[in-house]
Amino acid sequence: MGCPSPVLVWSAPESRGGLPVAPARALAPTACHRAPAPAPRNRAVRPCRPGPNGHFWAVSYCFATPPPSPEIRPVNTSTQGNDYYALLARHDAMRLRRQLLSPGALSPRDDSPALAPGPDDADRRLIRRELPLVTPFEDLITHLYEVMFRRWPYLRSLFPESMAFQREHLARMFHYLTENLDHPDEVAATFTRLGRDHRKLGVRPAHYEAFEAALCEALKIRAGERWSAELEGAWLRMLRAAVDAMVAGADAAIGEPPSWHAVVVAHELRRPGLAVLRVRTHEAYPYRAGQYAAVESPLLPHAWRHYSMACAPRADNVVEFHVRQTGTGGVSEALVRRTGVGDTLRLGPAKGQMTLGGELTRDLLLVAGGTGLAPLKALLQEVSARPSGHRLVHLAVGARNRADLYDGDWLADLESRRPWLRVVPVLGDESTIRGGGTVLDALRRQDGGWSNRTAYVSGPPAMVAATVARLTEMGLPAGRIHHDPLPHAPRHAAAPAHRR
Repeated sequence: MGCPSPVLVWSAPESRGGLPVAPARALAPTACHRAPAPAPRNRAVRPCRPGPNGHFWAVSYCFATPPPSPEIRPVNTSTQGNDYYALLARHDAMRLRRQLLSPGALSPRDDSPALAPGPDDADRRLIRRELPLVTPFEDLITHLYEVMFRRWPYLRSLFPESMAFQREHLARMFHYLTENLDHPDEVAATFTRLGRDHRKLGVRPAHYEAFEAALCEALKIRAGERWSAELEGAWLRMLRAAVDAMVAGADAAIGEPPSWHAVVVAHELRRPGLAVLRVRTHEAYPYRAGQYAAVESPLLPHAWRHYSMACAPRADNVVEFHVRQTGTGGVSEALVRRTGVGDTLRLGPAKGQMTLGGELTRDLLLVAGGTGLAPLKALLQEVSARPSGHRLVHLAVGARNRADLYDGDWLADLESRRPWLRVVPVLGDESTIRGGGTVLDALRRQDGGWSNRTAYVSGPPAMVAATVARLTEMGLPAGRIHHDPLPHAPRHAAAPAHRR
């Protein structure tokens, strides 16, 4: 006899004994109990519960009148595929509903939530003293992923095919944690933002437990006989403080999508290996001029790279990106050479602090190198759109040659219509065109009282670091020099990824 409909068994993606559990699916019951009534009066789903062997079990049945004893069957913890992600979305929806129904749900949230205590003074001394046991972090990370994918193979589907970038990113995180043991508030703020961003990867609290268990085993492998329970406890307290911040960040952002789908509406190859893309998101994408976002191409699932938005927010939901190909087989190549109008991309939440304040009280100095022009173009659009009170803006654009000024026409047009703007191209091999050499050379030659301005610097990391150092030497306070975090600078972890 047939059953009226399958029952969706709810199994929240939590964990038991440190083991993340793949969620249940819509299960067709093996036994269907039918009563004489013409239509069902009741349908019920009992929550999943652990069975005698520790696995989660699901009660699955449908009925017209309650059956005497429903069948109990184990849930397959290796389940993968669309059902998994559909159920995660439903899990988020239920969490949002609980949040909205809870007292004070609509009150402003504290950006620095109460978190579990991190390492104490003794922990910090122990971690620093024994750090040589577990470094280099690259070797530690190799062991970590070997353990994690061996014990929980279904987690491999959350990662890109190539793990090189992921390993590099995680190494930066470990360096950041161990270098900032004395700055717990800064670490909490950084990982709170990271938790918000990681939602796009499908990461859930249960996954952190698997990561923790794998890390402990990897640390023991690296340290060998010198490993101790005290050292393990110190590392776990450091890690759990960061994880708690990430979970809090994800919970605080439950009301917004983890990612935004966008369709490519324009793709211009401005020069070999450099493209300007415009995409339209299906729903409003919140960001500020000067910020950046992680972008994923369906050609390389789970591989995300950071690109700055090259326009101020628009009413038509169109976002512009400037992409230079930096290698073969990576995201930048996919976006430049294998993406066209009509293709879809995914955008992560906007990040970055290189934004304008409220009222501009000082003149601006903008310094761009290569596609670092993108966020500064967005800032120029925001300044231009302000109704009054424009300050003087000096934009120095560094490029290798005339052809590298891929957005020169737009800049020339804006400069002709905005008397407060001066654009100075700085070309490395054409010193006759309004100056030459490097951007630093131009700043030295044209000292326009930079110490009284507010500066925004964007470009390759080495160029940004050198420019910031030069501006500091010229008397510009560090608090008025804005730039995205540098990948390998001390005390910076959430730097934009290299854009391969």
